[in-house]
Amino acid sequence: MGMRYIVIGAGAVGGAIGAALFGAGRDVVLVARGEHRAALAAGGLTFVTPRGTSVLPIPVVGGPDELRLTEADVLILAVKVQDSVAALDLWSDQPVGVRTAGAALPLFCAQNGVEGERLALRRFARVYGVCVMLPATHLAPGRISAIGDPLTGVLTVGRYPAGTDELVDRLCADLETGGIGGEASAAVMRRKYNKLLANLGNALEAVTGPIDSDEALALLEHARAEGAAALDAAGIDHVGPQEEAATRRRLTTAEIPGEPRGGGSTWQSLSRGTGRVEVDYLAGEIVLLGRLHGVPTPVNELLQRLANELARSGRPPGSVTVEQVRELLARP
Repeated sequence: MGMRYIVIGAGAVGGAIGAALFGAGRDVVLVARGEHRAALAAGGLTFVTPRGTSVLPIPVVGGPDELRLTEADVLILAVKVQDSVAALDLWSDQPVGVRTAGAALPLFCAQNGVEGERLALRRFARVYGVCVMLPATHLAPGRISAIGDPLTGVLTVGRYPAGTDELVDRLCADLETGGIGGEASAAVMRRKYNKLLANLGNALEAVTGPIDSDEALALLEHARAEGAAALDAAGIDHVGPQEEAATRRRLTTAEIPGEPRGGGSTWQSLSRGTGRVEVDYLAGEIVLLGRLHGVPTPVNELLQRLANELARSGRPPGSVTVEQVRELLARP
């Protein structure tokens, strides 16, 4: 039996990865819920890129009870980190022959933040980190758009906590065949911590809207400076701009005519009214490190609180002005 990729969480990132692997001729199953699952089952995945629109008949299930897992399966976890524990608990206990999935199957964490791998390693013996650079949007059931061109994205892949192996090379090769850059790294978490700093703009964008004013850019710079200081205080190594430049040069974007361009992952969660966002594992990760190591992180603390308030109240992205954020920061 050949290898099968099971993508748990067929949102923007998971759907785009599944589309690439399916386009490469690999055996793929998407895991989705609710209206998105129904739309995928009824009409396939509509995948829109600058190169055109494809409707991909990728098999979809709602959970592991609809599959018989084998040792040829590879799990790709692409849910938001705040949903990781529920997904990991569900999938890790599934039978694979006489063993469990947690003991028998590899799990790749294609997620923002750096906590997903730690959560996974408590339940899966073989865990891999994936640093995701893939600008994609999922706002409607059954439909995902991705503006990367000619590559849909670039994923850096490695064993967690460190190292590479043949499976890393296989996934990278399959991604490349499907139009996503796949780069093996023996130190993938260095990439992910650097991506964490980049993702500190997610909360600001979600709270205040596009980061296109001098005042918004100054807040973003402050949030990232807090992040770098917290990482340094914790002794956490991360790649620098020059080291990452080659990877970023591989990813260029183009507009898709007639297709609205969404914001980042936190912005999309607010737009869909999910009620939860991943900010606790982005800005909140910096807040945690700051508290552990005595580094003040007021900008990230405030953005974490505001993003969570918007999510819980069902308010749309951009509900708070940059000036309001600055006023709140100025309060004693």
